[in-house]
Amino acid sequence: MESADLQKRIDKLPRIKIAKLPTPLEEMPRLSKLLGGPKLWIKRDDLTGMAFGGNKERKTEFVMADAIQKGADVLITTGAVQSNHARVTAAAARKLGLNLVLVLRGKEPREYNGNLLLDSLLGADIRFVQMDAQQALPAMEKVAEELKNEGHKPYIVPGGASYPTGAVGYVNAMLELVSQAEEAKLNINYIVHASGSGGTQAGLVSANKALKTEIEVLGMFIKARANQLLTEKIVQIANGIARLLDLKENVNQKDVVLIGDYAGEGYGVLTSEAAEAIKLVAQTEGILLDPVYTGKAMAGLIDLIKQGHFKKDDNVVFVHTGGTPALFVYKNQLIT
Repeated sequence: MESADLQKRIDKLPRIKIAKLPTPLEEMPRLSKLLGGPKLWIKRDDLTGMAFGGNKERKTEFVMADAIQKGADVLITTGAVQSNHARVTAAAARKLGLNLVLVLRGKEPREYNGNLLLDSLLGADIRFVQMDAQQALPAMEKVAEELKNEGHKPYIVPGGASYPTGAVGYVNAMLELVSQAEEAKLNINYIVHASGSGGTQAGLVSANKALKTEIEVLGMFIKARANQLLTEKIVQIANGIARLLDLKENVNQKDVVLIGDYAGEGYGVLTSEAAEAIKLVAQTEGILLDPVYTGKAMAGLIDLIKQGHFKKDDNVVFVHTGGTPALFVYKNQLIT
């Protein structure tokens, strides 16, 4: 499939342009030289614009359009206490005149910091619930029933906007990246990114397969060791995208490369390797990564370089998915 054809299919979907696109594609020459590895590039999706940016803004463009088209006046979504998705959804809702309820997993902290501080400033109705991720949907459905009884029209957004409607944002991102690479006469060999709830990877893999590129997409799973459930979820989301866009190419498990060796003790637990990666990128390229997602993904990329996973002349694009407000939450662990 040609890029123009795929773009036309995306353009038929409801969309409200919120993010500042295209985001820059920048070379990282000092980091490349220091590591003695492949040519490193970075796709700056931390610069999407609204409320400290991040990958969720690409997804929100399609999610918000769908919600408004369905007559919603209040959004309900979920995430961890320091959820980037919650922060971006709150900002987008306010920009479009919608109310928002955040059903966050965990205890209310004594101090509001990072993303949680921003959620509060944005005026979100924040509700803390002791639950695991599997209990989030029933919790949101309960809130939706309450709001319906009050005369509202709620719209539930799954955590991370990781469902086909939101993940189309990363089909669009791949098109953008391919266009930038062509303009720069750059042959991309690998794309490396943090994979959490699966939507970003599903969008990238879907576009990759539809366009028949020879790029290998490496998802660094940041919650625990890579597991079969996430692979299956990515395939499910990707094939939902195929139905939305009427794509003939179905994604299968062989298309999903998921690496879980760099998550440490689990989601939100900063590893020493991630802390070092954050400092290294900051001090060589002046770019700030985050402690939960991109720091771990970069630590994984650095280790793969040291293991000789890439050829010296490979071009590797690291997708910076944002999350920098969390740096302030982890300040005591980062300043050592």
